[in-house]
Amino acid sequence: MNETKGARGAANDVVRAPSRFTLRQLGYLIAVGETGSISAAADRLHVTQTAVGASLNDLERALGTQLLVRRRAHGALLTPAGQYVYDRARSLLAEAADLELSARDTGTALRGPLALGCYSTLAVTLVPPILQGFSELHPGVELDFVADQQVPLERRLLAGELDAALMYDMNLPMGLAARTLYEARVYVLLAADHPLATGGPVELAALEADPLVFLDLHPSGEHTMAVFRAAGVEPRIRYRTTDFELTRSLVGRGLGYALLVQRPWRDETYEGLPVVAAEITPAPAPVRILLAWSAAVRPTRRAQALMAFAASLFAGGATEKTNSPPSF
Repeated sequence: MNETKGARGAANDVVRAPSRFTLRQLGYLIAVGETGSISAAADRLHVTQTAVGASLNDLERALGTQLLVRRRAHGALLTPAGQYVYDRARSLLAEAADLELSARDTGTALRGPLALGCYSTLAVTLVPPILQGFSELHPGVELDFVADQQVPLERRLLAGELDAALMYDMNLPMGLAARTLYEARVYVLLAADHPLATGGPVELAALEADPLVFLDLHPSGEHTMAVFRAAGVEPRIRYRTTDFELTRSLVGRGLGYALLVQRPWRDETYEGLPVVAAEITPAPAPVRILLAWSAAVRPTRRAQALMAFAASLFAGGATEKTNSPPSF
């Protein structure tokens, strides 16, 4: 009799146990978090609002906490618990998709999409060797890239739209993890016929009266002004640009000098005019080039492979004087 009651009690315990949540429910939560409403999430997922609402109710019951504040005619907001689940759910769904793709090849090959971002002035020298080399190693991975300014890249990383991004170590926001690939030094770019273009180092004070072609991109512009402040120099800004090659072209025509970090392989402008890259004395602190990703999302096997490949590609470190990336 006691054994029967024990068995029945165990059975009742199983019945009363909370239901498990599903990946689909997590996907619905992510859609609501990204769109801001159940109706917009339903439209994106091509399901009914009732289906989304019911799934989210089941998810809240399974987890034992409120995930959303539903506001009639004003969408839905994630609660603190909902934000936590939302962040973890993105990582779980990415891992699930990665597992599904890997299982087809018994985990021996990498397959699936991979999105890489790159700060615009770095892209021309860093992206091509990564695209070519990584694609040759992992032909099953669909590697694509986005070249943009730093803030949009940071936002896309935090939103889970990019797996990783190449950028400068300058004022990174909370929520990003990163590893240093190499270091580069700030240098002065001069026209070939400039009196100080002798091949030796240049003091910024000697250029204070000269016109500056200012590459006004965030965060490069802020860093450039910090270098001037540290040297006690007030630059005379003549032109502002947001384009790296335009900056170099104006310098090549003798319209001013520039302070830059990224250095192309050839010391000539897009027009073929010669320019001279000179060290700064005293030398400013080097700038670190990073591979960054969202700390809230565990990198997929594809992303981990990309990080390892980039680390090996830049294993030689940055050059100290030429400011070029390591040889590929």
